[in-house]
Amino acid sequence: MTLSRIHMVLARNDEFPEGSAAHGYDLVVPLDASGKLDPAAWKNHAKDCVVHRFWANEDDQKGLLRHTGKSWFIDYDASREGDEEPFFKLDRHDVKVGEYLTVIEADGEPHTFKITSVEPFARK
Repeated sequence: MTLSRIHMVLARNDEFPEGSAAHGYDLVVPLDASGKLDPAAWKNHAKDCVVHRFWANEDDQKGLLRHTGKSWFIDYDASREGDEEPFFKLDRHDVKVGEYLTVIEADGEPHTFKITSVEPFARK
C-alpha cells in the first residue's frame, strides 16, 4: 500500500462541454497494488487522507476522506452531520489516470471528474 496524491478535474457536462480544470479535487488516498482504494490501509492513515476541493469563484474547501462499509465520502467537518459528499461506488473503481469518478456534491447533484494525475504522496 502506498499513499497517493490524486488530481481530478470536472469532466465534460452540459455546462462545461470541454470539462473544466478550474473545478476539481486533490485527494490523498491509500491505494493497493492494483490501483484500488485500500480500506485496511485507510484505517492506519485516515488523518493523512486529506481532500482539497477547488471550484472557480468559490472558496476552497478542505476535508478528510472517510470510509464506512463500502462507502467512501468527503467529510468537511467531523463535528457536523450533513456536509458529507459521497463518491459513487468508489470501492469498485480503479484509481488511475484517465478514469472517471463521481462525487455527489452538497447540493445533491452528481458531478463526474476525470483523474489527470496519480503520484506518490510525499509528506512535507
